[in-house]
Amino acid sequence: MSYANGFRAARGRASCCLLSSVALLGLSAPAFSQEATALPDVDVDSTASQDMSPAAPERIDRSDLRARQAESSDTAKLLQSLPGVSGRSAGGFSTLPVIRGLDAQRLGITIDGVTIASACPNDMNPPLSYTDPQTIRSIGVITGVSPVSAGGDSIGGIIAVETAPPQFASSEQTLLTGEASAFYRSNGDGFGGALSVTAASDTLSLTYNGSYTQADNFEGGGSLGKVRSSEFAKTDHSLNLAAQTDIGLFELKGGYHFSPYEGFPNQYMDMTSNKSWFLNGHYAGAFDWGDLDVRAHYRKTDHEMNFLDDKGGTAGGGMPMNTEVRQAGYIVKADILLGGVGRLRIGNEFQHQWLNDYWPPVAGSMMMGPNTFINVNGAKRDRLGTFIEWENSWESGVTLIAGVRNDQVWMNTGDVAPYGTDMMQMADVMAAADFNAASRSRHDSNWNGSALLRYDPSEIATLELGYARKVRSPNIYERYTWGRGAMSSSMIGWFGDGNGYVGNLDLKPEKADTISAALTLSDGGDEGWSFKIAPYYTNVNDYIDVVKLQDFTDMMGMPTGFVQLQFANQDAEIYGVDVSGAVPLWSNDRFGKGRLSAKASWLRGRNKSDGAPLYHQMPLNGTVSLEHRLDGFETRIDLTWAADKDRVDPTRNEPRTKGYALLDAQVAYSWKNYRFTLSAENLFDKPYYAPLGGMSLGDLGATGVLRPVPGRGRSVNVGLGVKF
Repeated sequence: MSYANGFRAARGRASCCLLSSVALLGLSAPAFSQEATALPDVDVDSTASQDMSPAAPERIDRSDLRARQAESSDTAKLLQSLPGVSGRSAGGFSTLPVIRGLDAQRLGITIDGVTIASACPNDMNPPLSYTDPQTIRSIGVITGVSPVSAGGDSIGGIIAVETAPPQFASSEQTLLTGEASAFYRSNGDGFGGALSVTAASDTLSLTYNGSYTQADNFEGGGSLGKVRSSEFAKTDHSLNLAAQTDIGLFELKGGYHFSPYEGFPNQYMDMTSNKSWFLNGHYAGAFDWGDLDVRAHYRKTDHEMNFLDDKGGTAGGGMPMNTEVRQAGYIVKADILLGGVGRLRIGNEFQHQWLNDYWPPVAGSMMMGPNTFINVNGAKRDRLGTFIEWENSWESGVTLIAGVRNDQVWMNTGDVAPYGTDMMQMADVMAAADFNAASRSRHDSNWNGSALLRYDPSEIATLELGYARKVRSPNIYERYTWGRGAMSSSMIGWFGDGNGYVGNLDLKPEKADTISAALTLSDGGDEGWSFKIAPYYTNVNDYIDVVKLQDFTDMMGMPTGFVQLQFANQDAEIYGVDVSGAVPLWSNDRFGKGRLSAKASWLRGRNKSDGAPLYHQMPLNGTVSLEHRLDGFETRIDLTWAADKDRVDPTRNEPRTKGYALLDAQVAYSWKNYRFTLSAENLFDKPYYAPLGGMSLGDLGATGVLRPVPGRGRSVNVGLGVKF
């Protein structure tokens, strides 16, 4: 089925979405005849005032990103500076974030308020891969309970990436401003740069953002050697036109992303092309009754996989795998002032995803021919979400946010087909016949609710409590992948473990009950001392885990160490605690300012159905940082450590890893509008294996040795930046 036909089929369901939107838009109609609140000019380097809401995210602002962008082009990797956030290794700019034991598929991730659907059976192009630290304004992360207004169809934390808002000149003047940056990394010979330029009057603003980055294979620490299939290259461009009017702010933003290649050391496949373009419209208006925010978006993605040279790739051979995704939708939110009883938030959104996944035949191959392997045939996933939320604050120091949300999810897909009918393909032939004979249409009605409470008993203490009931429906690959052959199932899975995965038409949505708390003690603002402890507990009914189908064997019938698994609903629980704090060490004119900060995270994930540990759970880990500032000089030393990973999932043959400690150092100098950065990662070139790094499949074919993916060895990084 074509995308056009798929979208027309979704229009019937969208009619109820449009009615909800019209109702919300109707709220604003009387206000258009009134004088709107003027929108202020925006300084892209200003620090927002502290958000006192119990739903306030932890924020990585532009200054933090500017300090670290020379170290990595992977946005998800930079998020790991926050307590409770870790990451599953993938490609060089495609790390999959994990928040408190829940992976990327279970998180709410938005870029400028828009959700980006995955377009790959290995999740090689996750949402954050379309961002670059050099052009991001800020990142907000909620690790605990989030309000229903933050999004639906997720059971974990929230990651909200924002590029710079439009800038406008003062009255009757023009503005030309921007920022440029470049970097070099010795490990892997990585280099790149970015440019942001804004030209504006007092009513119109035009902004260009562009970046490029590439790297060769990196070296593991110590004697671990080169890590094959870790090279990458990508470029991103966007253009944002904004108009500031009497009735609000209008924006039209379009962009293009292209990655000609990205190696994945823990996958059988590599990405050989990813082209994606988008168009987003945005309106924001401030009125006497409150605020109105409307977004509409469209994205087209064409994704290709095959083998790069490290895995024996050839121009006319290998195993081509293509995915096409079309995504469209809208989001309408209204924030209504209720006078002395707080504010009411209501919203409605519709998200449409269409996905084709097919593998062209390979000439002369009996296993991969003579026909096209149809993995997913025009699958549709439509989601209609509606929420209502109330927030109020009292003079006693209590703030409450409570809301409910419903997400209707409709899914369906067409018939599938194996490569052919050869005896070697019989497992796939039979599986395709069973899949095509089955009813594949699914409809989930998911109810969500959350309540967050903040209490400030004194000037130095804050207590936060939260409870949420969140529900997530399976994604297209979890429900609709069907191959039972060793090869076809091994092409499915975003876990980087070499195992094969099979979908399950009978999967139910995941239902998570989460309780989180946080006690914060602080004095002296940003320059003073602080301490925060945040425990949490999550119970998930119908958690999408796996059951074992069979062991994989080689041509001689010997076990390979890999297994075939099928997604299945089970029950799980995750509990843990995040601790962080900071203390000033000295502050005077002669020696500047010194500050010591630290964070640590501990969690336990357990499959309640079989009693085993949950897969890919980070062991006890933390970071201690020493920072010093004197005039334009800044220095930072980070000691990052992790304990032994000895709680592993036996069903997936998860490897154990040894504990480690890594030392990073950085010195930077800022003069006027210029900034120079020199840093060293893994200064002592410590050999180690990342606990969530997966298996080094890129090395396996070349060496015959199966090992976890080595951690990156020493890298000396240089960065330059200028604002104008």
